[in-house]
Amino acid sequence: MAKILILIGGHLCTAPRPLKEAQTLANAGHDVTVQGFWFDPVLVERDRLMIANKAWRFKPIIDFQPVNRWQNLVVRLQNRIAKELFRRFGISSPGLFGYGAKAMLKVARQVRADLTIVHSEAGLWAGEKLLNEGFRVGVDFEDWFSEDLLPEARVNRPIKQLKWLEAQLIRKCAYSLTTSHAMAEALALAYQAPKPTVIYNSFPWAERLHIDNQKRDRQNLNLPSLHWFSQTIGAGRGLEILFLSLQYLDIAVEIHLRGNYSESSRQWLEPLIPDNWRDRLFIHPTVPNSELLSRIAEHDIGLALEIPYCFNKQFTISNKLFQYLQAGLAIIATNTDGQREILSQYPDVGYLVASNNPESLAKTLKNLLTNTDKLALMKKASLEAAQKYSWEQQALLIAQVANSSLSTKLNLQK
Repeated sequence: MAKILILIGGHLCTAPRPLKEAQTLANAGHDVTVQGFWFDPVLVERDRLMIANKAWRFKPIIDFQPVNRWQNLVVRLQNRIAKELFRRFGISSPGLFGYGAKAMLKVARQVRADLTIVHSEAGLWAGEKLLNEGFRVGVDFEDWFSEDLLPEARVNRPIKQLKWLEAQLIRKCAYSLTTSHAMAEALALAYQAPKPTVIYNSFPWAERLHIDNQKRDRQNLNLPSLHWFSQTIGAGRGLEILFLSLQYLDIAVEIHLRGNYSESSRQWLEPLIPDNWRDRLFIHPTVPNSELLSRIAEHDIGLALEIPYCFNKQFTISNKLFQYLQAGLAIIATNTDGQREILSQYPDVGYLVASNNPESLAKTLKNLLTNTDKLALMKKASLEAAQKYSWEQQALLIAQVANSSLSTKLNLQK
């Protein structure tokens, strides 16, 4: 049995991949601890429920909840100073990579795990330091951090530093994972490194036993229903093409969006909604992870409308696509390299569409919504694909990679 530490950049309930990784490695007999950060009291309660009766532990590195006001102010001030120093003078410091990067490194040094696995940008920074100190480190490129976000959000990002950190970890970590074969090949080419092992962002097939079969989202069960979800409802997530397509869609259908919906998101979204669609558009808050599959399964078609404005969006496969499969929904996905990887293997689960052609999206939706037999066959095919891609299958590979990494002799550095 090895001691394994998994470092994440936020709440456990917003990190499904590390959560499944922790359960998998604990099931393989390892002593597993996940450490991250707490910000939101509601999400803290969800975290507490998720870790109850688990064979592994979660501990916050820093608790940023409002009750810890002074600690919050100090760390947030350090982060703001780091960003300002970089913006004005190009000076790089740990705070540039996220809240609590130095605290993350301190925790890892104290725990002295046999394997420390990093997931976030702060984790990249801490992981590189740990490698140089002789620790065994693993990395999961669940995002291509240096090739992510909209152009306007990249202006003040430490792109050069992130690329350097990614290069160090992909070349030196024996435990190296990513989300798709498209991403693995792109990372290997960019950094002239071995390809990371591909672990799909799928979900346990056994979770289908807990679907509650209730209809809490839908308003008119006589209408077919489209579903889209993300942590946040906002720009750059594919909703733009959906709302542009509605002017070409002359068939009645409910549209359900789920995610955090701030006032700024509302101001962005409201002007996009055609007046004649407002009574068929429903926005829902996030729900606990244990309920999400049930709410997705209420609907008919899952929308994975990723916009390939950066390499990360082009090559990754989002969680939502696999959750649509698990819920038994037909899928309409934009034709990114990552999503094409899945639909080329299982073309009967849905359709690929261009990310910049709303008229084509409307035509695809209409063709599917007016063909109930085709829709039923696609939903059935999704369940068959979900069994093939299930986390039960991915878990076997994760355990193999971890055991191989733990048996690799460390190259200790002075």
